[in-house]
Amino acid sequence: MLMLRQPAFGHRLKKLRMARGLSQTALAGEGMSTGYLSRLESGARQPTERAVTYLAGRLGLEPSDFEEPATGSLAHALTLAASTGSSDAIEELRQALAAEAHESPVLRWQALWLLAQADRLQGEHAAERERLGQLVALGDEVGVTELRVRGLTRLARCLRSLGDITPALDAAVEAHRLALGEDLGVEDRATALLALISVQAEAGRIGEARAHADELTALVEGRSDALWAEAMWTAAAVRMRQGDYPGAQACLEQALERFSSQEDLVLWLRLRLAAARLHLQRLPADPEQAQRRAAEAEAALAFVGTPALRQDLTALKADLAFATARYDDARALLGELAGDAPRMTYRDQVRLEMLRHQLLILGGDPAGIQGLRTLAQQAQEDANIDLAAEIWRMLADALAESSRSASA
Repeated sequence: MLMLRQPAFGHRLKKLRMARGLSQTALAGEGMSTGYLSRLESGARQPTERAVTYLAGRLGLEPSDFEEPATGSLAHALTLAASTGSSDAIEELRQALAAEAHESPVLRWQALWLLAQADRLQGEHAAERERLGQLVALGDEVGVTELRVRGLTRLARCLRSLGDITPALDAAVEAHRLALGEDLGVEDRATALLALISVQAEAGRIGEARAHADELTALVEGRSDALWAEAMWTAAAVRMRQGDYPGAQACLEQALERFSSQEDLVLWLRLRLAAARLHLQRLPADPEQAQRRAAEAEAALAFVGTPALRQDLTALKADLAFATARYDDARALLGELAGDAPRMTYRDQVRLEMLRHQLLILGGDPAGIQGLRTLAQQAQEDANIDLAAEIWRMLADALAESSRSASA
C-alpha cells in the first residue's frame, strides 16, 4: 500500500484537480461526498486505500501518481526552463504552473515571464499577450516596481507586434513613468524606452520617438551587450522612418560590427534581417548588400531556426525577388508563406499584403489598387499612422505609374 501522508496528499490532490479544471463537486461525483473530498484536500482526513483508488480513477491516474514527485514542483520546473530553455522544459513549466496555482505570486511571475518569452520566440503573439496580461496583474499584486515595469514593457512590445497601438502606447507610457519615477536601474529604464520608442514610431509620433531614441543611446553608451544592440537597432528604425537612411545605416552597422553572436544568436540574426530590409528600403535600394545580410541570417537559422524566424527570412526573400524584378519568384515565395499559420508581427503581415497587391498591379489586376486602399484605411483605423502613411505613398506611386502607362 502507498504511504500517503497529510497534508502532502491533500496538496497533491488539489493540484491535480485544478490542473484538469475540475471543481470539487465534479471530482467527487456520486461515489464521494464533496465534504469528505474537501477535508482530504485540506489535510484534515487521512486518505483510505479505497478513496485513493476511487479518486485516481476519476482523474485518469494510477494511485501512485498521488505521491508528490521530488522534482515536480514549480520551482524545479522553473529552474529547468531557465537553465536549458528546451521545448520539453518549457512544456513541463506550463504544466507545473497550471497545477501550482497556490504558489507565491513572485514564483508564478517568473514562470509566466519565461513562458511568454518562449511564446514570443515562436511567434505566438496572441498566447504571449494572454500570459503577459496575467504577468502584469501579478506584478501589481506583488507591488514590486521593477516587476511592474518589466511586465508593462513586455506587454507594450507584444501589443505593438499585434498592431494594437493604442493600448500598447498606454502600457509603454506607464512603464516609462514608473521607471523614471522610481529611479530604476539602467536596464529597466532602457527597456522601457525601447518599448516607448517603438510604439511612438508606429503611432506616427516620430519627433517624440527620435528624442527618446537619442536619450536611449546616451543611456547605454559604452556598452556592447544585447541591450545596447537593441538600442542601436531601435535608433536606426526611427532614423529610417525619418528618411535618414545614412544615419540609420550608421547605427545598424555599429550593432552588426560590435555585437557578438555568442551574446545572443537570435538577436544577432534579427539584426541582419533588419539590415537587409534597410538596404531594400533606402533610396536607391541596394539588393546586393541586402542579399549578403540575408545569407548571413540564413546560415544562423541552422542553429536557432524557429517557424517565426523562418517566415521572416522567407518574407525578406520575397521582397528581394520583387526588388530585382524576379516577380515569379516573389509570387512563389508568397505562396509558400500562405501555406503556414502566420507567426509574424502585424506590421510584417501587412507588408506581405502590400507586396501581394503590388504584384497584382504589375499584372494589370485593378484589385491591387483597391487592396492597397483597404490596407491603408485599416492601418489608419488601428492607429498605425506610420504604416498607413507608407501604404498611402505606395498607392500614390501605383496610381501615378498606372496613369503614365495609360497615357503612353
